[in-house]
Amino acid sequence: MSLPPDVSRSASAAEPAAQPAPTSRRRWLYGAVAGAAALGGAGLAWWRFQPHAMQDGAEAALWGMEFDTPTGGAPLAMKALQGRPVLLNFWATWCPPCVEELPMLNAFYRENASKGWQVVGLAIDQPSSVRKFLDRLPLDFPVGLAGLGGTELGRSLGNLTGGLPFTVVLGQGGQVLHRKMGQVTPDDLKQWVHLR
Repeated sequence: MSLPPDVSRSASAAEPAAQPAPTSRRRWLYGAVAGAAALGGAGLAWWRFQPHAMQDGAEAALWGMEFDTPTGGAPLAMKALQGRPVLLNFWATWCPPCVEELPMLNAFYRENASKGWQVVGLAIDQPSSVRKFLDRLPLDFPVGLAGLGGTELGRSLGNLTGGLPFTVVLGQGGQVLHRKMGQVTPDDLKQWVHLR
């Protein structure tokens, strides 16, 4: 005896669903692993490009520092700049984003020096490389030869990875007002010019 059509349909609905093919599971697993790796990489990149906490006493130590200059003249004394806002830029000749932003920083200095602003470039580089570079691209603002000690200074100011460029904006009272990892943009400068 055969079952009526309604009964055969309900019997087939009660059967367990077919299991996904093993290749579908593998693809899903690979996709999940790739997604987790991408999130982890994005998180690491975000962490790397964020300024971190400054070491105690970093601001005071900065104002007591002196740096040799590429011209070999009098050292660049940070204490001589106290009392006015300072844009302090850590850079190197071998760093493409650093080199790319220098003309913009130079223009910022020319436009705002009369308003009390000072720009200082701290070169994390060999003195001979800095001299050759400045012969090709002279800068109006002072440059200090920070060498590897500049990397340690940057770390004390929150640049734990030692990445370049790294920019610190200091107020007239000598306090750190802003820090940026990575290349400066025109929008950054528009915002910073109002900091004091």
